[in-house]
Amino acid sequence: MTRTRATLIGTTAILMWALLAALTIGTAPVPPLQLNAMCFGLGGAIGLVWIAFGRGFGVLRGVGWTVYALGAVGLFGYHFLYFTAFRIAPYAQTGLIAYLWPLFIVLLSGLLPGETLRPLHLIGAGLAFCGAALIVLGGGMSAGPGATAGIGLAFLCAVTWAGYSVLSRKLGDVPTEAVTVFCLLTAVMSAVSHLALETTAWPQGTLGWASTLALGTGPVGLAFFTWDIGMKRGDIQMLGTLSYAAPLLSTLVLIATGHAAATPVLGLAALAITGGAALAARAGRKGPTG
Repeated sequence: MTRTRATLIGTTAILMWALLAALTIGTAPVPPLQLNAMCFGLGGAIGLVWIAFGRGFGVLRGVGWTVYALGAVGLFGYHFLYFTAFRIAPYAQTGLIAYLWPLFIVLLSGLLPGETLRPLHLIGAGLAFCGAALIVLGGGMSAGPGATAGIGLAFLCAVTWAGYSVLSRKLGDVPTEAVTVFCLLTAVMSAVSHLALETTAWPQGTLGWASTLALGTGPVGLAFFTWDIGMKRGDIQMLGTLSYAAPLLSTLVLIATGHAAATPVLGLAALAITGGAALAARAGRKGPTG
């Protein structure tokens, strides 16, 4: 596989993640842990078929338990926080806060051995946090009793994915097929937690089931495989830079589908978060970014 092809494959993950918020909304009233179990079960099933018709299950033999543990905890934690936040807080604001993860990846990467935080990193961080402040001060924490908690969960969600991504770089190269095990472990953890803590609720109507299937097939399924291919065989720097468009794309999808209003405050917040992350990425051009 050429570097260019791998980069294009990785780019499809960013496009699929731009639909994550809108599809999550469509799955209501499915509770977060149940949604985790359903979507990752589907994503894992896709992975099993791919492995069976590909290089075979023997390719997983050399993967250590620490890799599987990190993958499962990272996917489980991020999506549980994400799905929960979207059940209790305003959609567009929640999505923008959750998409602070590209910025946090840059900042956390700068603290790794051999890396340094440059002035442009800090300027980008400041601009992105101004965007987050606009969301909070502009009403993101006032629409409903659970909005404040939802925005907080979205913030933790961004920190979780950034930490997972940075730690993943220290575990060495593992086959993309390992993502299948990540998904299946996440599905099992979610199913057990759901049975203990939640009341089962199934998707409503054709739209609900279509959203759930699309979510498990795309943003919470294939996207992890295509992103892994892009990270390992493509242009990491290009993919890292393109990922900073995710919050803007996600917001535009929410507006286009009628789930958010195109207000000036929301627009400024989206541009500030995206622009701040892009500035931080530019500061890291010296080496690969998350």
